[in-house]
Amino acid sequence: MAVLSDKERNVLKDVFGKMDYDDVGRKALQRCLIVYPWTQRYFSAFGDISSPEAIKNNVKIAKHGATVMGGVDRAFKNLDNIKEEFTKLSTLHSETLQVDPNNFRLLCDCMTITIAGNMGTNFKPEIQIALQKFFSVMTTALGTQYY
Repeated sequence: MAVLSDKERNVLKDVFGKMDYDDVGRKALQRCLIVYPWTQRYFSAFGDISSPEAIKNNVKIAKHGATVMGGVDRAFKNLDNIKEEFTKLSTLHSETLQVDPNNFRLLCDCMTITIAGNMGTNFKPEIQIALQKFFSVMTTALGTQYY
C-alpha cells in the first residue's frame, strides 16, 4: 500500500476539513453512474435511474453518495488502520453485494473530479497526488476480502 507523507496527510486534512461531504458524495456517485453505466446494476432497488436526469434527481442516489462519503471519512480518520477499519465493509461488498472491486476505483476517480470541480483553481497537483494516494490505499483496503 502507498504510504502517505506528513505533508500529504496535512493536505488531505485541509481538503476534507473544507469539504461538503453530502455534495461531493452525491455528485461523485451520480457521475459514476452516468459515465460508467454498467455500475448501475448495483442500484436496481434505488428506483428510476434510466437517464442522467433521473439519476441526478434520485433521492436514494444522493443519500447513498453521502453514505459513501461517510466511509471515506472513516478511512481518512483511520489512515494508519484503513484495512482493518474496512474489513466488514469489504466483506459486505464482496460476499453480499458482489460489487466488482474495480468500481471502487472508478468511484474514487469521480470523487477526485468532483473535488477538483468544487475547488476550481485551488485544486493543485499536490492535492491530486494526496487524494490519489489516499484513494489507492482505500480501494485496496475495500478489495482485501475479495482475495
